[in-house]
Amino acid sequence: MDLKKNYRINSLFEFYGSLLTSKQKNYIQLYYVDDYSLGEISENFHVSRQAVYDNIKRTELILERYEKQLHLYKEFVIRNRQFDQIKDYVEHHYADDQKLHNLLDHLEHTEEE
Repeated sequence: MDLKKNYRINSLFEFYGSLLTSKQKNYIQLYYVDDYSLGEISENFHVSRQAVYDNIKRTELILERYEKQLHLYKEFVIRNRQFDQIKDYVEHHYADDQKLHNLLDHLEHTEEE
């Protein structure tokens, strides 16, 4: 499996998973997150391997369509890059400013919630 694609689908799933049907969530979770094979998923759900494959491919397209419309993942990546640049700048130019470091730490942990 392509690691870049796997990472992207996992990331999109984090943002848009709640918009999927339970079957779509289950298949994507098992395939991309838990690393089940198509055959293992088909056995668990008593459907054909092709049915699982088709559902996963359709769900990938749905996740990509959500991202194309809402841009949540893209904006998250941009914010993280900007934050890293600010943090790096502060560490090099304001190393002694504890208040600024505390604010950055708070901001960093807020994004994780």
